[in-house]
Amino acid sequence: MNKTILVAEDEETISRVLSVYLKHEGYEVLQAFDGNDAVAVFREKSPDLVLLDVMLPGMEGWEVLQEIRKVSACPVIMLTALGDIDYKLKGLNQGADDYISKPFIGEEVIARVNAVLRRSSKILESDNRKQIGNLSIHFDSHLVTIDGESVILTPKDLSLLIFLAERPNRTFTREELIEHVWGMDYEGSDRAVDLAVKRIRQALINWSSAYGEIRTLRGLGYQFSVYEK
Repeated sequence: MNKTILVAEDEETISRVLSVYLKHEGYEVLQAFDGNDAVAVFREKSPDLVLLDVMLPGMEGWEVLQEIRKVSACPVIMLTALGDIDYKLKGLNQGADDYISKPFIGEEVIARVNAVLRRSSKILESDNRKQIGNLSIHFDSHLVTIDGESVILTPKDLSLLIFLAERPNRTFTREELIEHVWGMDYEGSDRAVDLAVKRIRQALINWSSAYGEIRTLRGLGYQFSVYEK
């Protein structure tokens, strides 16, 4: 079955061009022209990826992203005409998987969409699980729970958590994590690792620190530390 992409973009010309490129690549396309409509379409259709414009009428893209993240880890790529790095970091910090600055070319969008979907499809493969105190990571179903309650993580954040959890008490540099989790085709800053770790720590805030933590080793990198009990 072809994957479905939701294009949330208020400029009809841009939306139409994106739709043509995506359909030519074999994707099914849904369209929304304001923020409220984007949330409604997302909830009804559950697309595989969202291309989300920052400056939407009705509800800004940031707000739409927050609504999506309340219920889903669906990959989201932000579309923005804003060149300020602070806006890009804001999107990544709130759970976006990538961003594309306007003006862009259609081939770039397709390359980014393919890369993000490729990364999310490789989240994990194993059929076991790891239990650390009240934290349970189910590798087969990609499910993370604390005290039986599901933890919502973006595909990239989940992929990073699982990569570290499979290799407890080992330290990885940002460059190593970029290579193993984001992939060789990733063109962004290694700051993405710091932002992802920050989001994971927030998502795991109810994990008992008596059993483990994601540690920062200054000058070295990150480690999924598990404490013997």
